[in-house]
Amino acid sequence: MPQPLSAPTTLDEALAHGLAELRRGVADRRHGLRTVNVASIGTDGGPDVRTMVLRAVDPVARTLRLHSDVRSGKIAQIARDSRVMVHGYDARARLQLRLRGHAAIDRAGAVADAAWAASQPMARLCYAPDIVPGSPIPAAPLPPATEEAGARAHFAVILVRFDMLEWLWLAADGHRRARFVWDQGGDGAAPDQAMWLAP
Repeated sequence: MPQPLSAPTTLDEALAHGLAELRRGVADRRHGLRTVNVASIGTDGGPDVRTMVLRAVDPVARTLRLHSDVRSGKIAQIARDSRVMVHGYDARARLQLRLRGHAAIDRAGAVADAAWAASQPMARLCYAPDIVPGSPIPAAPLPPATEEAGARAHFAVILVRFDMLEWLWLAADGHRRARFVWDQGGDGAAPDQAMWLAP
């Protein structure tokens, strides 16, 4: 998606722009925000980061939906400490977004069931192998699964509820950066704090 013709000039416009670009990332496989980097706190206390596909965005609930194999290391990390940071960059729009929040894992609830039902058959096969993600294997590549048997038991949804969104828009006539913060426990879509930052 090309950069807007004119830069957002108000904090409301900046927030709306960031959320709209996240939604475009879900809808458009070629959008820079289709994949985001998700950092969690490793079981050793250090940072751990990986790239994940952004599956859904709910601006009102302030949630991002991601999918994962329940056996992956990030699931254990999130179960131990739910704090996460999500980073995305769309080079075409020259937009960076950073979102801080807490992640919850849904393995067998309504959200996971609906996400599984909406998944393409090829995507479901990613969860079918009996081998735990990150385990050593004798050679690469691992032969692809051809049957879905057992795959649903390995599937989980990660829902990230963000309480901070930082928006950085790079422009030749001057970069613009803003931060939006929602108080802990606040349920509103409107941020409790909004401020411009030096880029």
